[in-house]
Amino acid sequence: MNEADLRKQMLDLVRNLAGAAQADPFSPGKTPVHYAGRVFGAEEIVAAVEAVLEFNLTAGRFAAQMEKRLARRVGAADVALVNSGSSANLLAVTALTSPCLGQRRLEPGDEVITVAAAFPTTVAPIIQNRLVPVFVDIDIGGYNALPDRVEEAIGPRTRAILLAHTLGNPFDLDRIAGLARRRGLWLIEDNCDALGSLYRGRPTGGFGDIASFSFYPAHHITTGEGGAVASSNVEIARIVRSLRDWGRDCYCEAGSSGTCGRRFETTWGALPPGYDHKYVYSHVGYNMKMTDIQAAIGCAQLDRLDAFTAKRRLNHDFLFSRLARFADRLVLHQATAESEPSWFAFAITVRSDQGVERDDLTHFLEDRGIETRPLFAGNILCHPAYQAIPRRIVGNLENTDHAMRSTFFVGVYPGLGEAELDYMAAMFDDYFR
Repeated sequence: MNEADLRKQMLDLVRNLAGAAQADPFSPGKTPVHYAGRVFGAEEIVAAVEAVLEFNLTAGRFAAQMEKRLARRVGAADVALVNSGSSANLLAVTALTSPCLGQRRLEPGDEVITVAAAFPTTVAPIIQNRLVPVFVDIDIGGYNALPDRVEEAIGPRTRAILLAHTLGNPFDLDRIAGLARRRGLWLIEDNCDALGSLYRGRPTGGFGDIASFSFYPAHHITTGEGGAVASSNVEIARIVRSLRDWGRDCYCEAGSSGTCGRRFETTWGALPPGYDHKYVYSHVGYNMKMTDIQAAIGCAQLDRLDAFTAKRRLNHDFLFSRLARFADRLVLHQATAESEPSWFAFAITVRSDQGVERDDLTHFLEDRGIETRPLFAGNILCHPAYQAIPRRIVGNLENTDHAMRSTFFVGVYPGLGEAELDYMAAMFDDYFR
């Protein structure tokens, strides 16, 4: 057999083996009901094996394919794959500090508006770049920044807004994107929890100057570890790729040379004239590339994204319908106006004034195999690492503190079927009974 035949035979065997795997049937009270998880099949495993056989261990053809497909998907001019969503956020903020942006660059001490009810890696890049986070409160039920507070928070040194679409629920893009444009502020969309979400029919991740994505197993598609940065600003996109790839000035694809046509013909900084452009560094950068094996899995996952999104919406609708009878004791998750979320999870805030305590309810559910999680960090300023950071707070954080004490979420990811959801709803019935 020739090499092509051997490769086909091997991939067919992998496909058959992967397709033969069967999940155990759901057993109420015994099988865990996870809040999130990877959903995959034979195609992801075949794609990974195919990439291994090519043995292009860094970014290669699969990475280029995934970048192009994701860019089309979110309506961005450029997407750069990275090694995690956390790295994506770090690169997104750091890119805006580049000297290449001239007077629009962020400088130490400049302010970035965000929320305290966040995952740490939304806030950490602001601090890591010696910028000052300005915290505003959220609403209960949608869990996004209050637009009036965002506008009120703009001060003389405010230069950017960085907000996540919390749990896949888009923030008010009409008001906040419009505010950013009018006031000359950069807008960074943390889209890590929201791939597939729509606002006025357009994908989130394409409204701001720059957006981040995560492909961790809990998210909407997975590459294991992995993420991406998207932008339609050509200068920002080039800065992101420079920072991702050691800070180099050269933008040749891996394995190629001379794309710029001046590899040995220009003087850079204080380097000798004609110094090799492939080894010229214009940023203090990182190495945050995704491997081609991960990207191959990502391409297969992108094929499933529409089905995943539909299932997330269906599961969220199911829980909303079943839990609506408890609306006098629970605040149920609501979509932002004009949005169609690809829900990351189903958030619930207990009404303590009606005698319900979150920890009592979540312990009841956990004891019956139903995973729960708080709303990320709650109020991040209460955590040891963040208590002493330079910051400004506009208004109070009353709802943030309320969410820290009274909000949790359960799963709606595509791996949950009707049996799991029905069991989950039945356990709420039992609790309130």
